[in-house]
Amino acid sequence: MDPWIAARATAIAARAERELEALVGVSTPSGDVRGAQEAAAIAAALLPDGAEVEHVPCSSPGHAPDLVARLRGTGRGRILLLGHLDTVVAHDGHRPLEPDPDDADRLFGSGTVDMKGGDVLALGVMRALAAEPERFAEIALLLVVDEEWRVGPFAHVERFAGFDACLCFEAGELTTGGEDAVVVKRKAAGTVEVLAQGRSAHSGSAPDRGVNALLALAEAARAIAGCHDPRGPERLTAVPTVLHSGDAFNVVPAEGRLIADVRADRLEAFAAVLAAVPAQVGGATLTTRLAREWPGMDARAATGPLLEQAGALLGRRVAGAARGGASDASHFASAIPLTVDGLGPRGGAAHNPGEFVRVSSLRTRAEVALAVALAALDPGNGA
Repeated sequence: MDPWIAARATAIAARAERELEALVGVSTPSGDVRGAQEAAAIAAALLPDGAEVEHVPCSSPGHAPDLVARLRGTGRGRILLLGHLDTVVAHDGHRPLEPDPDDADRLFGSGTVDMKGGDVLALGVMRALAAEPERFAEIALLLVVDEEWRVGPFAHVERFAGFDACLCFEAGELTTGGEDAVVVKRKAAGTVEVLAQGRSAHSGSAPDRGVNALLALAEAARAIAGCHDPRGPERLTAVPTVLHSGDAFNVVPAEGRLIADVRADRLEAFAAVLAAVPAQVGGATLTTRLAREWPGMDARAATGPLLEQAGALLGRRVAGAARGGASDASHFASAIPLTVDGLGPRGGAAHNPGEFVRVSSLRTRAEVALAVALAALDPGNGA
């Protein structure tokens, strides 16, 4: 392994648990301004000396600003380090960092792996490169506060147009053979929303005078689930996830809302899901739309030589992998061909109370991130 990578990764790992404890200690559900501001302040305090800090408008109205930090160097090459500070966990379900009493290699905590552990590694990579300004022209860090539930367009692609590489620090993984892997392919993702409008009536004395929105949404959910075809040509998954209808046990529900999560190789595949939902069911009117959409990402060809070079610097292979989950890396992939995701630490149970990060992976994944960063900044180095 390149000695510089080994030394810097060890230094990053030595601080990582303390830094993760500070970030995870702040509850940051998407949309919470105060929590996002506090987490951004912690991240800013962990930046290297000399970093230029800017708080820029978030893609989602009503959110705290996103954090942008920049380092100027004397070399060549510009890379973007990408992460998010928000989680899906509400304040009352937030879990601070704590060890697993049954497994010393696991640390529990809300957002540990999705993706505050990755944020800690991104900050560590930035500090490591700050000490070597001759290696780069610019290192930028973008930490957003709305990744987990953004419904509008992503605001930052143009800001970093022309960068040589985008490195995103979502959770890392291993291949089935135990090799380090990064994510170079992601599905497109979307959120289908169905609104139902029926007519209320007393469910005991006059049930047939009502038009049941709940039953209409149940049929819509069945229609969406019928599109599920993960082994088909588009690898389409269509999963109803949220249904709200009715306010009282003795009233025919007059309205309601259904949410479904859809994933496929292409955004265009979602049109078939929208078309499958009928306009009316049992007299109730259904209005269907794609409320949220994320592009797909396929950087396999562009990143192949980069990963070979990173592997040469590491002395071990770095594999390119595919993942079904959405990420902000997908937004940058169309503008920055060298986009690599999954550079964060390994862990599990993201979006769940038992979310955890693997302590042992903090150093090994820092090694991978540093190797990929060096390869992106100096093509041919280590080859």
